[in-house]
Amino acid sequence: MRDFPAPSPDASVQELGETLAPKFGPDGLVTALAVDATSGEVLMLAHMDKTALAATLETGIAHYYSRSRKSLWKKGETSGQIQTVTEIRVDCDQDAVLLRVSVGGDGGACHTGARSCFYRAVAPDGSLARVG
Repeated sequence: MRDFPAPSPDASVQELGETLAPKFGPDGLVTALAVDATSGEVLMLAHMDKTALAATLETGIAHYYSRSRKSLWKKGETSGQIQTVTEIRVDCDQDAVLLRVSVGGDGGACHTGARSCFYRAVAPDGSLARVG
């Protein structure tokens, strides 16, 4: 497994440097946002631990850490909705990653069958309505 260097205590090095040094939280995770590589549509939000990020970098297939199962999760392994990574970006302080992905199978990203996990809008009264 790939080892990542510790985040730099120097903010300018962490934020402007050229070394991938993810800032994993106390739970060992970073937030991961998957977007469609072509349209930019937000598909899902998940989390990655060191193993998931390393597996993603090594294989080009999105891997996440399942908090509910407490294990590594290769997206699409059972559903066929494999996420092939076309680009990975980190945010300024490297505590979140953005994955640009192409989705296999039926093109959906959500376990409900929806294209995106963000398929409901919240009204001012708090009610939910399906969109898209």
